[in-house]
Amino acid sequence: MNLQNKVAVVTGAASGIGKDIAREFLANGAKVAIADLNSDAANAAAREFDPSGARAIGVAMDVTDEAQVNAGVDMVAATFGSIDILVSNAGIQIVAPVEQFAFADWKKLIAIHLDGAFLTTQACLKHMYAQGTGGSIIYMGSVHSKEASVLKAPYVTAKHGLIGLAKVVAKEGAKHNVRANVICPGFVRTPLVDKQIPEQAQTLGISEEDVISKVMLKDTIDGEFTTVNDVALTALFLAGFPTNALTGQSIMVTHGWHMQ
Repeated sequence: MNLQNKVAVVTGAASGIGKDIAREFLANGAKVAIADLNSDAANAAAREFDPSGARAIGVAMDVTDEAQVNAGVDMVAATFGSIDILVSNAGIQIVAPVEQFAFADWKKLIAIHLDGAFLTTQACLKHMYAQGTGGSIIYMGSVHSKEASVLKAPYVTAKHGLIGLAKVVAKEGAKHNVRANVICPGFVRTPLVDKQIPEQAQTLGISEEDVISKVMLKDTIDGEFTTVNDVALTALFLAGFPTNALTGQSIMVTHGWHMQ
C-alpha cells in the first residue's frame, strides 16, 4: 500500500501502537504528524524518525480539548498541505468493578476514547472534504468493540461506540470519498496492557501468569499476543486501500479471538 505524499495524523503516537503505525506510514511514503498529550515524547519520536523534520513532526494534542485539536490539525494541514489520513489511537485503560468505578474515571476514559475520536474526526473531515481528494479515517477499537470483559465497563462501552461512529462517518463521507474503518486488536504487549496485568491479578485474586493465560489470551487460537506490527500493517492496508469497497468495517486482529 503506497502512501506516497499522503499526510497522516496519528494520535497517541509517541509510544506503543501509535508509534509503530507512524513508523510504518513513514516507511511507505507518508508524511506524519505524531500527535500526543506528551509533547516532548511526540517531538522526540518525530526527530527519531526524521531528523530533518521534512516528513515527521510532533504535535502537542489533548484529544479532549476542542481548541487544541482544531489548532493542531490546522497546523499539520498548513505545514504539509493536506490531511489525508487520521488514525484515532489515543487511549487509556482503567480497571475496576462497575460498583466501585469512580464516575470521574468513567468520564475521563470516555472523553479520551469517544470525545477524542469525535473531535479529531471533525477537525480532519473539514480538510478532507474541502480538498476533494478523499481520505481514510481509522479508529483504534479493540476486541472489546465486539466482546466484553469484567472490570472494563467504560472501555468496552467506548470501544463499542467507535464502531457506531465509524459507520456514520462512512455513510456521510462516502460522497467525498472518505472511508472510515475500525481496527480491533486483541491484547498487545504495550505499557497500557503491562499495567493491567498486576492490577487484574490483584482484583481477581489470581497470579499474573494466570491473568495472561486464563484472562487475556484464553480465547485466542494460539495463546499469543497481537503485536504492534500486526496492528500497524492493518492500519497501512486500510489507509492505502483505494476504493469505497472497504468502509464502515471493523477488522479483527486478535489471533482468532472473536471470529466474525
